[in-house]
Amino acid sequence: MANERLRSAIVARGMTVDQVAIQIGVDPKTVDRWINIDGRKPYRRSQYALANLLQRDISYLWPDERTTDEVREAGQAELVRLYPHRAVVPRDFWPGLYAKATHTFDVLVYSGFWLSEDPAFIKVVREKSAAGVSVRFMLGDPECPAVAQRGEDEGIGASMASKVRNALVNYTPLFGLPGVEFRLHTTTLYNSLYRSDDELAANGHIYGIGAYLAPVLHLTRIPGGELFDSYAESIERVWQGARTIRSPHGLGATV
Repeated sequence: MANERLRSAIVARGMTVDQVAIQIGVDPKTVDRWINIDGRKPYRRSQYALANLLQRDISYLWPDERTTDEVREAGQAELVRLYPHRAVVPRDFWPGLYAKATHTFDVLVYSGFWLSEDPAFIKVVREKSAAGVSVRFMLGDPECPAVAQRGEDEGIGASMASKVRNALVNYTPLFGLPGVEFRLHTTTLYNSLYRSDDELAANGHIYGIGAYLAPVLHLTRIPGGELFDSYAESIERVWQGARTIRSPHGLGATV
């Protein structure tokens, strides 16, 4: 059965399939399949793009999807706490967050130098390694343009790359531990992300100030929520595109 609601919404906006495809960045044949093939639906991000473009609720275009209000309420439930600055997050929050990890332990940052100096955090890494938990560190490649640009944005210039190198030196005892992996990424980060199983802290990056002055969202995954998963998927994309290093001194080698 064709999706007549989607078809009529496109017509009501005075648009063609080709115009819709251009606006949301897909092939016109893809839009045609969404209209004419029973059960064929866009990925969630495309659903939002279409709903916004056509000025309709997602649940109108696809009746089996949740309403915008339901999605919004679920997102509110995912937020455990908002900290206005990372600097006001209790110091024991970070090792406490990762102490709960049983299967996922991710750190995605440019340098995260402050964390590399925390003995309680290092202790948790060792404990989780011994317990068989996969620990993944993703730091910015100190030689990449994204790290240099972030240094300029924060007003510290080349010191950002130095902070990455210093953090890696601090992590020297962790290299080679079972299950502990280090990768360097070249991504433009909009948040530093810290994930422990179904909890996550997102530290925003704001132009002109250091991350320690930017907000931190403490999130938890709940059924029907989408905010946590958006960040979690971002971590996976960075991990897949990053390169492994075996030593804090082997930054130039890809292995």
